[in-house]
Amino acid sequence: MQYIKLNEVDEKELIPGYHVKFVNSDSMTFAHWRIEQSAEFPEHSHPNEQVINMLEGDFIIRIGNEEYKLSKDDVFIIPAGIPHSGKAITECRTIDVFYPKRAEYQ
Repeated sequence: MQYIKLNEVDEKELIPGYHVKFVNSDSMTFAHWRIEQSAEFPEHSHPNEQVINMLEGDFIIRIGNEEYKLSKDDVFIIPAGIPHSGKAITECRTIDVFYPKRAEYQ
């Protein structure tokens, strides 16, 4: 078992405007994001399933030519290997869950 106080986890800025605190279980990674308004992330993919949980704000996720607007209390599931990109419309807070855990986020 693990007990983690999130306020004691170091925050990192992975790309401009994307601030994150990582928590890892044996099989999953939880990314607690604080995202600045208008911050974008480039198209990428990974071998992990990703579940985006919107806590605050409005966010656009792009998959191919499709755009999805995510808002508070929305959940969006991205299958493993699917290229995606996005942009924060407003300041956002999200929790992303990755399965299996992302080795580069440990």
